[in-house]
Amino acid sequence: MSPERPSLSDAQIAGFAAIAVLVHLVEAGIPSPVPGIKPGLANVITLIVWARWGLRSAVWVTGLRVLVGSLLVGSFMAPGFWLAAAGASLSLGTLALATGWNRALPRLPLTVVGVSALSAVAHVSGQFLLAWRVFVPHPGLLHLLPLLLAMALALGLATGWLAQRLLQRLPATTADGYTSTHE
Repeated sequence: MSPERPSLSDAQIAGFAAIAVLVHLVEAGIPSPVPGIKPGLANVITLIVWARWGLRSAVWVTGLRVLVGSLLVGSFMAPGFWLAAAGASLSLGTLALATGWNRALPRLPLTVVGVSALSAVAHVSGQFLLAWRVFVPHPGLLHLLPLLLAMALALGLATGWLAQRLLQRLPATTADGYTSTHE
């Protein structure tokens, strides 16, 4: 059995969520060359929290980001909110499966880069399924799926790489969840 990870306080979770919301807002203000495709840089924060402090903290950070981000951009309860919630739900489900995998097979763990790629594909799949079944139930939408999944995979790998690089540069955490400059 692996040692317990330190947990984050409510204030620390709120701080990480605030950073994720800020990144989300900046990203929302940048026009996308391909409609509907964004890099998902706020997910870097979720990945860091998941890798350092576990699934529970990552769920809180993601939930708060989706809720507060939608309130700030004015999409709460609009289709964009539900698409974000559907994508986040499947992405968090992927993080839960990865957590289980890493606990069951500690000698063969999934990396942050791999988990990011899987989560990005799950996120797009959740958004696509909701869009196709509820908002635009047209078979022509299926023609976009290969492009969306390929972009999700590529951007998920890039996001995971960035999260991994940041994790390598962050100071170690102590048993109480705070950072330490000493290993």
